[in-house]
Amino acid sequence: MSKVSDSSRFAAIDVGSNAIRLLFCRVLEKERNEPFFKKESLIRMPLRLGDDVFLNGRISDSKCDSLIKTLKGFRYLIEAYRPIAYRACATSAMREAENGSDIADLVRASAGIDLEIISGDEEAAAILDNQLGKKIAPDSACLYIDVGGGSTELTLFTVDGSPSSRSFPIGTIRLLKNLVSEDTWKEMKDWVKKHAMNQSDLVAIGSGGNINKLFSMSGQPEDKPLTLEELQDLRQMIRKLSLGQRIVELNLRPDRADVIVPASKIYVSVMRWGDIAKIFVPQAGLADGIVKRLYREMLLNQ
Repeated sequence: MSKVSDSSRFAAIDVGSNAIRLLFCRVLEKERNEPFFKKESLIRMPLRLGDDVFLNGRISDSKCDSLIKTLKGFRYLIEAYRPIAYRACATSAMREAENGSDIADLVRASAGIDLEIISGDEEAAAILDNQLGKKIAPDSACLYIDVGGGSTELTLFTVDGSPSSRSFPIGTIRLLKNLVSEDTWKEMKDWVKKHAMNQSDLVAIGSGGNINKLFSMSGQPEDKPLTLEELQDLRQMIRKLSLGQRIVELNLRPDRADVIVPASKIYVSVMRWGDIAKIFVPQAGLADGIVKRLYREMLLNQ
């Protein structure tokens, strides 16, 4: 039997380098079973903070104004939803912007939202709060790959060891603007090869809007993985199309149509380096991890 009430509602805001997301989620508490997290709504605003930050080192006044207006709108939606708790986190673009903390103060004063700028390690930890590896491949080593606009977070879970995590400044917007050096690519390659060594049957778990879209385009059932070969075929098919063709023929949003190719390059590269044959895509990311953390904190405080 499941227990549902207004006190089971949570919300999370993810201010990323490519887009801003607001997740509304209800938790169904089941006797003697794990709670079920039901996504009730996910709102996405394609505001590319990374366009400013990765080129100029700061967020422009116009982008700041758009961010504040977006978060004001989100605040009103949160008030209407009436969750028991919510949290707002900003990632790569905000943490690298020289005016990031000033903008967080403006958001707090103007939009009434306490926006936390979290580190790459904190971002990875929040994503890992989804605990997907235990459900998807409980008897295998798992490499989490989370690709954003400004960074890629990698975390390896061995069957019997502690996790190893690393955040790399390799993201889709950086790649579009040719801002990733060969040395940075080599650093990530060396990390993957070192940590994947001697891990038999290593599987990947993909997180991020682009891998979610690639998975849906593949037509695979939700509980099945994508193979490396299938992912490479999808990448090649999309690369051959112009930006306009991707929007019209593949029905991609304009702000997805350009970044999906560099994103696929990152996933394919990591899987090749780690000798990984398949990737599971559970469609859960930072916002989902925030909700799960808020729920556990509620239980601790009861």
